[in-house]
Amino acid sequence: MYTRSAIFEGVIHKGREEEFFHLVEERLLPVWKRMPNAQAVRVMRMLDTDPGSPPIAMVQEIDYPSLEAVNEALASPVRLEGRAITDDMMGMFDGRFYHVVYQRIACE
Repeated sequence: MYTRSAIFEGVIHKGREEEFFHLVEERLLPVWKRMPNAQAVRVMRMLDTDPGSPPIAMVQEIDYPSLEAVNEALASPVRLEGRAITDDMMGMFDGRFYHVVYQRIACE
């Protein structure tokens, strides 16, 4: 199992938090679920962090069966749909987002 995560590092504009997460749930989540080969999609809203941690507002994860499946999703036009919505969302956000791909080693 491989997971590609988007980490949103920064802060949501004050007073726009609910609008930000509403956009994620109503517009982005359906697109992410349509990514080719996506097996599961998770979105986590940060509630607390260790002192000194970078400000992470949200983490998104999509599980894929293989690295080839990840690459197919990245080449998909569906990804471009999500990217356009993400660009709109970034108007409510001061920071950046970046991606990591990791392989699951253990799961109970």
